[in-house]
Amino acid sequence: MDATLAQRLAALGIDPATLAARGLVPHAEPAALVVAERNNDGREFELIAPAAVAWQQLRDAAAADGISLFLVSAFRSIARQHEIVAAKLARGQRLEDILRVSAAPGYSEHHTGRAIDIGTPGSPVLEQVFDTTPAYAWLCAHAARFGYTLSYPPGNADGYLYEPWHWCWHAC
Repeated sequence: MDATLAQRLAALGIDPATLAARGLVPHAEPAALVVAERNNDGREFELIAPAAVAWQQLRDAAAADGISLFLVSAFRSIARQHEIVAAKLARGQRLEDILRVSAAPGYSEHHTGRAIDIGTPGSPVLEQVFDTTPAYAWLCAHAARFGYTLSYPPGNADGYLYEPWHWCWHAC
């Protein structure tokens, strides 16, 4: 672990040994990203190039089957992850609770440029109810064909709460 990451964790009161005990490892940020999608508000979602291509193919295949998917989140820097955790702490949330739903800075799959959070029209974003949608059923049946897997199923070994919207690209 580099000194900057260690300082970020210390500033938030996060003990790296606690993360290691959960089997979590730091993730480096990629050298290059591309725009995988731009939403109607002009927000750009970046991924590494092969993950972006795979996302676009997955999204288009879903659309061909009548399923509409969109990105809610993609690449997120270590600095941004630090801001997210710090803001939750400032609102009075307990660190233990935060680290069940948000990765520590340096430990998020989003830092890799391979992880995406997916939404579908008519379903609240980043909520477990996503797993009741036809979009989720479609992803479960087809996402692996494009190299995407569900990262945090119920009871996952990483200790995060179930996130049916969070998928990560692994080269197929």
